[in-house]
Amino acid sequence: MMIFGWVMQVSWAQSDPSGKRRVTSSFAITNATVIKSPGDIGSKATVLFKDGIITGIGAGLSIPKDAKVISGDSLFVYPAFIDGGSNIGISEPMDDESTKDFNSSNPPDELAGITPWRMATDFYSSASNEVDEWRKVGFAMSQVIPEGGMLPGKTALVSLGDPKNIAIIQANVAMAANFRGSRGMYPGTVAGVMAKFRDVYQNSILALEHEKLFASVAGVKRPQTTPTQLAMAPVVQKQLPILFTANSELEARRAISLQKELGFKLILTGLENYESVIDLIKSSGTSVMIKLQVPDDKAIKSQKEEGVTEATKAQYARVKEAYDQSLKQAANLEKAGVSFGFSTLDTKASNVHKALSTMIANGLSEKAALAALTTNPASVLGISRIAGTLEKGKLANLILTTEPLFKESSQIKHVIVDGYVFDYEVKKKSNSAPNSSATPENSENSVEGVWDYVSETPAGSSGGEITIKKENGVLGGSISYDDPAGSGKASAPIKNVTVTGKNLKFEFDVSAGGMSFTVTVSGEVNGKSMEGTLSLPQMGSFPFNATLSSPSQLN
Repeated sequence: MMIFGWVMQVSWAQSDPSGKRRVTSSFAITNATVIKSPGDIGSKATVLFKDGIITGIGAGLSIPKDAKVISGDSLFVYPAFIDGGSNIGISEPMDDESTKDFNSSNPPDELAGITPWRMATDFYSSASNEVDEWRKVGFAMSQVIPEGGMLPGKTALVSLGDPKNIAIIQANVAMAANFRGSRGMYPGTVAGVMAKFRDVYQNSILALEHEKLFASVAGVKRPQTTPTQLAMAPVVQKQLPILFTANSELEARRAISLQKELGFKLILTGLENYESVIDLIKSSGTSVMIKLQVPDDKAIKSQKEEGVTEATKAQYARVKEAYDQSLKQAANLEKAGVSFGFSTLDTKASNVHKALSTMIANGLSEKAALAALTTNPASVLGISRIAGTLEKGKLANLILTTEPLFKESSQIKHVIVDGYVFDYEVKKKSNSAPNSSATPENSENSVEGVWDYVSETPAGSSGGEITIKKENGVLGGSISYDDPAGSGKASAPIKNVTVTGKNLKFEFDVSAGGMSFTVTVSGEVNGKSMEGTLSLPQMGSFPFNATLSSPSQLN
């Protein structure tokens, strides 16, 4: 079947490259190196997905005729990342106003930062720029945490896919908690927060027991249950874990202490300094989400080499030792056998690659790093059935990289979330370096001549000839292709021909079935061969290869 005839048949069933509009629901990633899970060495395979679900992974799969093909040549496919705790897209709730009879020693729960009935989904916006930023670096899901005081409300697991809709995977994932006190009222200190937490928890237990007694025994006074106690019921019944944000090792100790005392399920998130509590975390069986960041080295860089005393040098050495040790915290968690996920609280998307690279350089294995981004948070959040690895039947959440994920020069080219495909620009690799024998760049003369080309589509191979020549100092020419009307070959002039370094690019127009298409061909020229893509509006790109069969006599 001819390439442009095929275009006409499926032109109404394609997506745009921004991912913001998805008309087709069927896709095929071909000839990519697929890493299905942490520790997998990867193998060449095709990945099929439809309606946001993976329908097949393997070699030699039959590609559906309605599928949009994403060429995976030289690309690597990984499971997309899962954020174990964030404020992505979350807005702050409006402050409640105090009344005239306000008592700062016993304020209403709302004023004291105790609002466990609130839902993160009420404050989340999928249109936030933060969603785009984190999706761009590989995240497909996030456990979003509501803003507020010591008990701000319930977290939610959201998909970072469809920009037009809030894709809620699970509305009630955990009860958020932290050691944030209230200003000018009780509880205003960390000790007060711990005391108030115990009070809220134990009163919620008593309220449940009173309800049971009222339901089974005559003559018992009807219970007066508060909104706080109702919201805390699934927590005290061990149905909902508490996600405690603990930034320091001291806060981690306090949260684990409360868990041992009261017996709730505990997940620690936001961990930044935790070296001294690794053994405690392991022995308590606490699930953890460490911050996806490393400390800055400003204190190290500010150290002076000359004109300092021996005491100052010793202090510098202690600071350097503490800094170096902090970089090894994630590796030490792995060494201790503590599985962990990552939290993006207080971190920047632009620093993700640097943080991961630094952790790996300081002992964290690539397997553990990928697990912390995928399978570990999936397990903690209870979504391993649908996410974390690449398997048939799981959500189509994938990332495609130009090189192995943790290689310094690796770039993300595509992120796929719920089957929505988002394309990102990648920078061209430099082919030259000082004192190296780099391949010479092309000149306009070097691309002149007749090229034989072949392009691959789901319908099969199609090809023709390209003639490139210079007229009046401007590159132009023509291209032949299979006539969409089915009457042999057709031809069209090529336009906007550019040669930049080793890259050749041009366009041509095709009319088919009363519609017109501007086709873009771009690729890298190496001697007499060209490898690149043929791109169609709202259709995507397809592999394109050409050979210079008749070079110009000017070459």
